[in-house]
Amino acid sequence: MMKKIVLVLFIGLLGFSLTAQESAAKIEFKSETVDYGEIAKGSDGVRVFEFTNTGTAPLIVSKVSSSCGCTIPKKPEDPILPGKTGEIQVKYDTNRVGPIRKAITVISNADTPTKVLKIKGEVQAPNGTK
Repeated sequence: MMKKIVLVLFIGLLGFSLTAQESAAKIEFKSETVDYGEIAKGSDGVRVFEFTNTGTAPLIVSKVSSSCGCTIPKKPEDPILPGKTGEIQVKYDTNRVGPIRKAITVISNADTPTKVLKIKGEVQAPNGTK
């Protein structure tokens, strides 16, 4: 009798976990890399990563961090409903002359909870030298 109860509970929990997995948020970025190209020192360093929640549950972006203090990411505050789009804004300090090679880590409740986005490019000195 005890074995039957345990078996029924196990099957019930297994069915519940499979149902829970079907209802998940999914994050799909338009592009996982933003290329600034060659930009002038002091120019606008704000760029946007656009994404869509292609899942069946609301997407919650819980944390966005960058690989250095020269890049400031901004996450969406509200959940992104299924089928809707959102954006992660990134501001790079363009007063730093030289190559841009930075990573932005996005943590969410999506089926792939951690995504790494990249920015690249080069900030040119005012006279065009590097």
